[in-house]
Amino acid sequence: MTNKIVAIQGNHPSKLNPVTDTSVFLANEIQSKKYKIFYYDPKKLSIFNSKVIAKGFFIKFDYENKKFFKILKKQVLDLTKCEFILIRQDPPFNLEYISTTYILDRIKNKVKIINNPTSIRNISEKLYSVKYLRFMPGTIFTRDLSEIKIFLKKNKKIILKPIHSFSGNDIHLLTKFNSKLVNKFIKKHGHIMCQRFIPKISKGDKRVFIINGKVCGAISRVPKKGSFLSNMSKGAKPTNIKLTSKEIKISKLIAKDLKKENIFFAGIDFIDQKLNGDINVTSPTGLKTLYDLSGINLAKTFWKELKA
Repeated sequence: MTNKIVAIQGNHPSKLNPVTDTSVFLANEIQSKKYKIFYYDPKKLSIFNSKVIAKGFFIKFDYENKKFFKILKKQVLDLTKCEFILIRQDPPFNLEYISTTYILDRIKNKVKIINNPTSIRNISEKLYSVKYLRFMPGTIFTRDLSEIKIFLKKNKKIILKPIHSFSGNDIHLLTKFNSKLVNKFIKKHGHIMCQRFIPKISKGDKRVFIINGKVCGAISRVPKKGSFLSNMSKGAKPTNIKLTSKEIKISKLIAKDLKKENIFFAGIDFIDQKLNGDINVTSPTGLKTLYDLSGINLAKTFWKELKA
């Protein structure tokens, strides 16, 4: 292909933090191989005259500059001109997100799209984990108040999570049943995930990186004092860690399943050697942080595996 173009469907670069952002890290790596980066917002994706097009801009990333990106040229691009498209916008996984996967489905046989749009649509980041309940703390998916009440009584402390949110947003720790709070939560989010609270979250979780069916590395994220949220966007501190043999075994099993599902890049999380049920396939993060902690550059692995 003469046009060495990588398109990134994502949130505007001005909203990204280059210190931790995986999209910037991946783009920076491939542009060093003489690829052009075309960036567009999912709202700017269309089917027009039977072509899948996006209104966006060519962009150059530069870690050396305080303003880490430069917009080179605004353009409307036929996305079949690209060699690769990365779907990198943040959830929530809503109808707009689903619509973009249907649009990109039209060209997935002409362009390599990571992750596969059909697969993203089929794999709910939390509901997919039902396959692995045996590796998880007690977990239910429901919108029934009485079921949540019974579950809390059994487990004493539980976590309430929206199924389609991200970055630790809207997560509640419940120690006493509050029907008003739970009802409001269900009204806002529909079906929710309820999980037995694991106190060892205070020591951190482990984020495992899966690329092309292989377990490639991991970091830990330790919540700030007084918090139970291990997301770096919520103030958690990343540290270097090794996986236990149990975590490696579970990770390899999930990696194998995800490869069969056409998921190329994913992140899964453990707390105290238990899978927490977040199978991150829409926009996995943490590669830049792993590089800063260990010198391991999984962006190189990502592109090498993708080209292979």
